[in-house]
Amino acid sequence: MHWYEKLNQYFPVEEMKSKEHMETLLKERSDIYHKDEGPNHVLMYVELDNFVFIDYLFVSKNARGQGLGHKLMEKMKQKGKPIILEVEPVNYEDSDTEKRLRYYKREGFEHAHSIGYRRRSLATNEINAMEILYWAPNNESEEMIFEAMKKTYDLIHTYKDQYFYGESYQPVEEVLTFKEGSHNENILDNFE
Repeated sequence: MHWYEKLNQYFPVEEMKSKEHMETLLKERSDIYHKDEGPNHVLMYVELDNFVFIDYLFVSKNARGQGLGHKLMEKMKQKGKPIILEVEPVNYEDSDTEKRLRYYKREGFEHAHSIGYRRRSLATNEINAMEILYWAPNNESEEMIFEAMKKTYDLIHTYKDQYFYGESYQPVEEVLTFKEGSHNENILDNFE
């Protein structure tokens, strides 16, 4: 099965970029947008000078629990830069969201309490809220993570959006918010 189909079957439509968008990023942004693919995984990520953003991480069901996700994350951590990713809020009716959050907590990720992320999906036209998780090897601040997310949104998420989707995503100021000292619920607190 093609790597895009694996991602498309696993991730909700409102979180997926189009195949054309991702292939174009791999071609036109090959200096920063990367694909790591194997028989049981697909990892799409952005690497800039001061951070790594994981766009998609898929590990096939038959390979889960065998340490593959941990190995992939260790490979990213060896870069010595903060690692950032978006994750859907906990949905107790979807055991995958709980497993995902448990996995990221085990890997040492933190929840960015101060960062709000709400984007209108061009696929469903509904507002899609996501949480930001990060791994900070040098105790990088949430403010630094926020700036990295804005850069990712502008460089990757909205890259040629008008061309691929016939309309543009909202400007970054409407999607990402930063509230210093915000004490939103830590979505990782409920997991061991």
